[in-house]
Amino acid sequence: MKPAAPNTKTTFDAYASAYDSALAQGLAVSGEDKSYFIHGRIAWLSHCLRSMDGAFRHVLDFGCGTGAATPYFFELLGNDSVTGVDLSTESLAIANKTHGTLRARFLHYHEYQPAEREDLVFCNGVFHHIPIQQRGDAVAFAHRSLRRGGAFSFWENNPWNPGARLVMSRIPFDRDAIMISAPQARKLLKSCGFEIIRTDFLFIFPRILSFLRRLERRLSPLPLGAQYQILCRKS
Repeated sequence: MKPAAPNTKTTFDAYASAYDSALAQGLAVSGEDKSYFIHGRIAWLSHCLRSMDGAFRHVLDFGCGTGAATPYFFELLGNDSVTGVDLSTESLAIANKTHGTLRARFLHYHEYQPAEREDLVFCNGVFHHIPIQQRGDAVAFAHRSLRRGGAFSFWENNPWNPGARLVMSRIPFDRDAIMISAPQARKLLKSCGFEIIRTDFLFIFPRILSFLRRLERRLSPLPLGAQYQILCRKS
């Protein structure tokens, strides 16, 4: 990814203070708030990591925004440390103020130097904002950040799910985004040296149909959910 210069304002600088309200405007059609989806993603990741060898103590949150996922990493994954990186200085300021501790730090993209030391890279809903020609560089950044055997948890919105498209159409900073399908993402990840472990689709049923959610784990291999995770490994 070709990053913006450190003093360049990004789209998300403009939305940093209003990010939660803009996101809630889109998610309202699902009947849930952002915490439901954050918890669901990281709980699912925790479930998936149990089948992989090695400890995943140090996590890099690539495109961390305001850091909302940070407490869930500690609670559900039991991480020792979280490092968030982003291009939005305004978002990082909120993340540091809200979630920054000795165990959680938030850095501008330019400040973080990939050094093959992270156990896990987590990325949610970032790649549909990255220009297509720069996506390979972004995956390479994640690859260089991971130790050998480390895992990349790649989450994106499913373009085949009409609910995902509806939600994005209601969020100002998502309306012009270019979505990436699971097959496209797998091809991209493989081209950068990742081994694909599994692909799962989550968040099929809105709150009004929550009584059906007990079926979601069984249905996760099917491309039905509003989001998908591709879990892969650095060989």
